[in-house]
Amino acid sequence: MARRDTSLTILGATSGDTGSAAEHAMLGKERVTVFMLTPRGRATEFQQAQMFSVADPHIVNITVDGVFDDCQDLVKAVNADAEFKRRWNIGAVNSINWARLLAQVVYYVACWLRVSSDDTQRVSICVPSGNFGNICAGHIARQMGLPIEHLVLATNENNVLEEFFRTGVYRVRGAAETYATSSPSMDISKASNFERFAYDLLGRDGARVATLFGEQLPSTGQIDLSAATEFRSASAEFGFVAGSSTHADRLRTIAAWHREAAVLVDPHTADGLKVAGDYLNGALPVSGDGPVIVLETALPVKFSAAITEAIGHPAPVPEKFAHLLDLPRHTVPIGNDAEELKALIAGTLGTS
Repeated sequence: MARRDTSLTILGATSGDTGSAAEHAMLGKERVTVFMLTPRGRATEFQQAQMFSVADPHIVNITVDGVFDDCQDLVKAVNADAEFKRRWNIGAVNSINWARLLAQVVYYVACWLRVSSDDTQRVSICVPSGNFGNICAGHIARQMGLPIEHLVLATNENNVLEEFFRTGVYRVRGAAETYATSSPSMDISKASNFERFAYDLLGRDGARVATLFGEQLPSTGQIDLSAATEFRSASAEFGFVAGSSTHADRLRTIAAWHREAAVLVDPHTADGLKVAGDYLNGALPVSGDGPVIVLETALPVKFSAAITEAIGHPAPVPEKFAHLLDLPRHTVPIGNDAEELKALIAGTLGTS
């Protein structure tokens, strides 16, 4: 960028984890400015501290009056303004960015290599999911030929994705119906990567996908594929099976793994372990008996309240985070308004 005398503006939305990862990766990078949107009050104290304590004028943490889906819609609205995007050279960082998915495909190959005994052994992989990002990478890996038996999708109480794979109806929920749960990074009711899978499911018929997601979903709030012949191939052809987990399930799972295996897991991973158990025990529409990998998602220390409720005390705090919660925080609050966001971006970059 220095050679071409250009700069990059990264615009992202986070429910808690992607934000801090992106910010710390970009911290101190010349000619890069990050604008990260977070739903106000939805991330845990630790997650907020990881992001909001970053003291750098090129890292702008924006708290939005809404839920994660609203933040993601704002990112999409800004990117849809081609002239504004060109003027400020805007790129994305979360899983709506195709490059992010490509990088995650590697994880699935690495997982399979670690547990397989030969080149033909099939394994199933259980993925805690709200935005259909990580598991979409698993779908891509499976389509590329990786011998994955089933992709087991685990949701929390915001079970839009589980409902689709169970019924064939994809029904998004508004902010009032999006629950604040103890696995907050999955408190998502509008999965931005789902239409990528729908494109494959519907025979890569771009016009049909555009009609369903561009016209029908915005006008009716749902897409009903329950009677479509393609829906029946979601499991048979593409290997998907889904289950959900509740707060009580998470607490029981965290406590059981801590007690019986001396392993402490975060609430999202607990959702995955619970659903993986359902898959192995025949409690889901499709079951399996081969090896199952559950993808771990985050450090338990980020979710102190849930961990304390499950095992009676907080997770141990790594030394490097010992004083994190005491640091001052830097945020810019905005409403759920794309024009307000664009004005903030232009005003910040215009004076930097």
